[in-house]
Amino acid sequence: MAKFASPGRQAESVSKDLKDSISSVGTLRNYTQALTRVAEHLSETKSGSLREITPEKAEIYLAERSQEVGQKTLDMERQALQSMMQNVTSKLEQSAKLDVVKSELSQALESRSYTTAQIAAISNAQTERNSLATQIAHSAGLRAHELLTLQRIDERAPSDRPALDSKFDGRSDTSTAYTVQGKGGLIREVQIPNHLAQRLEERRLEAPRQVTDRGIHYESRYDIAGGKNWSNSFSAASERAIGHSTGAHGIRHSYAQERMNELAQKGYDRDKALETVSQEMGHFRPEITEVYLR
Repeated sequence: MAKFASPGRQAESVSKDLKDSISSVGTLRNYTQALTRVAEHLSETKSGSLREITPEKAEIYLAERSQEVGQKTLDMERQALQSMMQNVTSKLEQSAKLDVVKSELSQALESRSYTTAQIAAISNAQTERNSLATQIAHSAGLRAHELLTLQRIDERAPSDRPALDSKFDGRSDTSTAYTVQGKGGLIREVQIPNHLAQRLEERRLEAPRQVTDRGIHYESRYDIAGGKNWSNSFSAASERAIGHSTGAHGIRHSYAQERMNELAQKGYDRDKALETVSQEMGHFRPEITEVYLR
């Protein structure tokens, strides 16, 4: 595996090359701090170096960060990445811009989760492919794009990461193990209830299908919805079925809250339950999971 300079050194190197393009010392300092945070994320998720980031990967990063930080921080990181790609790495034309991403932290503070009854109503308002995807995403706490990466665990093993013995406690006996490719390329185990796994296998493709979502290419093995198309379907069905939508990502909020309640009922203390749910959801830090519990 390639070794890269520390996040701070990567950011300082980029900022040095940005000096001729940024006249304000304060702006350059802010960009350095923002790029350091991006580089730390890339290092943490083993996603390469700062200079390697593409516009597509930058937009995925910003979408994920929108769950964790406020608008001011999010805008600064977007502007720093945009300036780097325009003036240093030449991966973005001078006239091109990264899309403005709205911070969802304030929404998360009010809770974006759905009740089980609401998710059932939304699922009933969708086509079969989208409905099955909704039920699987809810039962396993999946991100939209992860639906496109589902694979049986006997075909692809999860990444080698620490796992508590409490992981999937109370669910594994009635579920089937799969893996998905999540944030930073992490391959993690997920558990899908047996009745949904049976339906999923009925939609197994004879050969993997190439699917492109938000500029990223995936190899899908099942004929179910996922990615942006599924997310759009979910939001539209939510508006029809329950009169509002907090987005498909709200399903992961529901999963986190339901699992925390399940583990509490089994006698786990909050810290262990939180770390367990963090591992199940593919978060790299338990404090990120905290946002999903509000």
